[in-house]
Amino acid sequence: MSTDGNLVTMTSNLSTAGPDLRALDPVFAQMAAASTGYAAATPNLTEPEKVFLRLTADVCQQCLGLPFEVHVRGGIDQGVSTGEMRALLRFISYDSGYHAALSAFERLAELETALGLSNAAAEPLPDELLATGPDAAPSPLPQRARAILRDLDPSFAEYFDLQSRMRSTSGAGTLTVRERSFTTLSIDTHYQTLGDTFRLHIQRGLDGGATLADVRAVLRFNAQFGATRAWHAWQAFHAHVAEAGWVE
Repeated sequence: MSTDGNLVTMTSNLSTAGPDLRALDPVFAQMAAASTGYAAATPNLTEPEKVFLRLTADVCQQCLGLPFEVHVRGGIDQGVSTGEMRALLRFISYDSGYHAALSAFERLAELETALGLSNAAAEPLPDELLATGPDAAPSPLPQRARAILRDLDPSFAEYFDLQSRMRSTSGAGTLTVRERSFTTLSIDTHYQTLGDTFRLHIQRGLDGGATLADVRAVLRFNAQFGATRAWHAWQAFHAHVAEAGWVE
C-alpha cells in the first residue's frame, strides 16, 4: 500500500476498508489527492509524526471510519505500532476528551482484530500518579500553567495536576516531548483553543528541541484537516511569536 499520504491511492488499495474515493466522487478524489499529497510533502516532520498528527485529527473530529482505518494502516506501514498509537490516544485523551478517545480505542481494537494484531499491553500506572490530595505524586505541570489554572478555579487546577501526573511517564512506547507538543498544538488548532494553551504547547515544543520552522510545519500539515481553522491558528501563532519574542 502507498504510504505517501495520498488518501485516494491508499483507499484504492484497501480491499476491506470501503469504496475507492474515485467511485464515490471522481472530482472529490482529485481534490483529496492533491491536498493530502501536498500536505504529505511538508518538510521538517518525520513520517511517524505525520502518522500521529493524522490520527489526532481523526480523534478530534471523530472521523473514525475510513479515514481512521487508512491512517492506522498507513501508520503500520511506516513502522508505527498499534501500541504506539494507543500511547498517543492515552496522551491526547485529556485534551480531546475521554469520550472522544474512548471511541478511537474501540475502533482501534476492531482494526487490531481485523488485521490479526495483538492488543499491546501497557504497564499499569502506579497509585500515586492516580491520586489527588496529599498522597499524590508531584505534578510536572509547568508553574505558569498552574498559576493560570489556580486563578480560574482551584479544583480545576487540581484536575489538571492529575492529568499531568498521569502523562508524566516516559520510556518505550511513549511519545517524545516534541511529539507531545505537536499533537497538543494540533488539538488546539482543531478545537480553536488558540490562547494560553496554544502558546504553552508551542513553548513545550521549543523546550523539547523543536524549532519555529518545525512548528510552522505542523500548522502547514494541519491545513488538510480544515483550512479555515489553520488560518486562525496561523494568526494566533504569529501573535504569540511577537509577544514572546521567539526567534529562529
